[in-house]
Amino acid sequence: MSIWEFLRTYGPALASGTLTTCTEFVLATAIAIIVAVVMGLAKLSSNWLIRAPAIVYIEIFRGTSLLVQLYWIFFVLPLFGITLPKSIAGFLSVGLNCGAYGAELVRGAIQSVPRGQWEAATAISLSPAVRMRRIILPQALSIMLPPWGNLLIELLKGTALVALISVSDLMFEVKQINAMTYLSAQAFGTALVIYYLLARFLITPFMRWLERVVARGLGRV
Repeated sequence: MSIWEFLRTYGPALASGTLTTCTEFVLATAIAIIVAVVMGLAKLSSNWLIRAPAIVYIEIFRGTSLLVQLYWIFFVLPLFGITLPKSIAGFLSVGLNCGAYGAELVRGAIQSVPRGQWEAATAISLSPAVRMRRIILPQALSIMLPPWGNLLIELLKGTALVALISVSDLMFEVKQINAMTYLSAQAFGTALVIYYLLARFLITPFMRWLERVVARGLGRV
């Protein structure tokens, strides 16, 4: 079967799977950003009651496999009375995993802001919250955006694992098609191209646009 015949026959299933993948990606991204900001700031806290849980979370989720985390959330949590729908378990596990990496990006970016900016904000009597919100975080955002672009591409690729708990994403549909037709080259080749297009023509341009917006906001362009 030619690739064009393959796409005509299985295009709707692939399109449906791609839509599910995009949905999982967007929701996982939202989780990752929220968790990264909260845990990144918590790790910088001088209060060990706030800092310790953030360190434990970051070390556990960075130090263990995303696949194991996915299975724990979907298969093990029900043993403790917490049962999540497979789609929620999917984006939650991916988001929490990437959020741990993102937390370190947030922490590192904040600590990279020149010391003089902190001292100047203190000198004009800004409260710690206002200083962080209006002076430090905007500058830290410009530092962390480039590595966040790479992290979001990794997050997109990580969503492929949700197929293992039967979420009907792109990889799940591709595996189903391959099991029925044994057209491995067409099935997995198409998936490879779709993931590349999503990363290259959606995530990368958006992050570069966001970098330019933040740079203009800081008066750097």
